[in-house]
Amino acid sequence: MKKSGKLKREKPEAASIRRKTGGAAAALIASFAVFIAMLQMEKGMLENYEKGTIYVAAEKIPRGQVITQETCSQYFQEKQLDKSGIPESALCSLEQVTGLAAAFDIEPGVFLAEGMFERLEDVLKEMEEPVVAGFKAEDLYQVAGGVLRAGDRIHIYSVSEEGQAVLVWDNVYVQEVFDQGGSRIASGDRTTAAQRINIYLDKKDVEMFYSELAGGALRVVRRVV
Repeated sequence: MKKSGKLKREKPEAASIRRKTGGAAAALIASFAVFIAMLQMEKGMLENYEKGTIYVAAEKIPRGQVITQETCSQYFQEKQLDKSGIPESALCSLEQVTGLAAAFDIEPGVFLAEGMFERLEDVLKEMEEPVVAGFKAEDLYQVAGGVLRAGDRIHIYSVSEEGQAVLVWDNVYVQEVFDQGGSRIASGDRTTAAQRINIYLDKKDVEMFYSELAGGALRVVRRVV
């Protein structure tokens, strides 16, 4: 005769633990699958992400400051951005600005663009034969209060004996300025008084300029914008 056996019932606590363990394992597998999917998605996004180089102002770039190979590291800081977000006018190469001068004061952190700088050839393009003419501060009345700096634009007037002022040269570009000891004044220095000033003039105007200068007839005003 066959012995009849009884089925051993599982304790409720054990069944509960088994269900919880199975649920946790399933959740872990699902989380891992999501993690793998996210990694694949991120990998695909990174593959489509093409970086480009742009430049921002590392510190304040004063108006008229000429950019050279030596000053690039001082004033420019390199940044990497998605190429799709870089505007066409952005500076992406230091060769684009070497030899150019800031057209206005550029604050730190500003993204740099070509329009923020001016080329010397653009300044001189209307002159037949550009030359640099120099004069002392005492040669001209006040000389805009002594605050002239490289890159400034000035208007030069001739004043007749009757006191009538006539504009002779407008938007004259200041090439360099120097202090009393003959040292060049940096564009960022806004306190030292300019004692010697170099400007760009057309060669055909130099004779008239120095004649008027010697007669004490010239006055200078600085263009603000």
